[in-house]
Amino acid sequence: MTTPPVRVVLADDQAVVRDGLGMLLSAADDLEVVGTAADGTAAVEVVLARRPDVALVDLRMPGLDGAEVTAAVRRAAPEVRVLILTTFADDDAVLPALRAGAAGYLTKDTTGEALVSAIRTVAAGGSVLDAAVQRRLVDLAGAPAPAPARSSAMGPEIPEGLTAREVDTLRLVAEGLSNQQVASKLFVSEATVKTHVNHLISKLGVDGRPALVAWAWRHGVAQG
Repeated sequence: MTTPPVRVVLADDQAVVRDGLGMLLSAADDLEVVGTAADGTAAVEVVLARRPDVALVDLRMPGLDGAEVTAAVRRAAPEVRVLILTTFADDDAVLPALRAGAAGYLTKDTTGEALVSAIRTVAAGGSVLDAAVQRRLVDLAGAPAPAPARSSAMGPEIPEGLTAREVDTLRLVAEGLSNQQVASKLFVSEATVKTHVNHLISKLGVDGRPALVAWAWRHGVAQG
């Protein structure tokens, strides 16, 4: 039985960007562009009408910005995964979009291959954070960026109350793995992984999975 393609809506106020993205994604056999929008308000309307698997949304658009689009989509169509595409990693709308529930962030200097891979990851339930966006999130949170390598004496900052399995789950989630992929790595059920993720979100006091990923990078839990 053939797996249905990942359905994508593109939202960007620049026609040349929309056209280029459309051509890029249409070249992938497992992706299908089902709608486009030139501003934030239209983006929400198209997403609600088409109900795609993933909405690829520009961070800065007329009408509603990327964070507002994300919030509106998450309220009205929570099954739709939002992937933010931004020109500048230092854009101050990154953190509001994170809080709004976006599943991933990429800068527009990413490669086509990386973008296609990110859409697949997000559609499968994973999270994707561009390295530059990770650094910006850390800066916005007021914490030092994790070093590429840490000594064993320093170690990551693991708060009390997390189980070893929850920490393992957190590391894998921070790498962008979906619940299914984490379950395969840890040899547990997908339902167990979902429970671990929910416990982590509650224990760490973060707003959703992307914020959980940002927390892991800020505190050195993620493997940089």
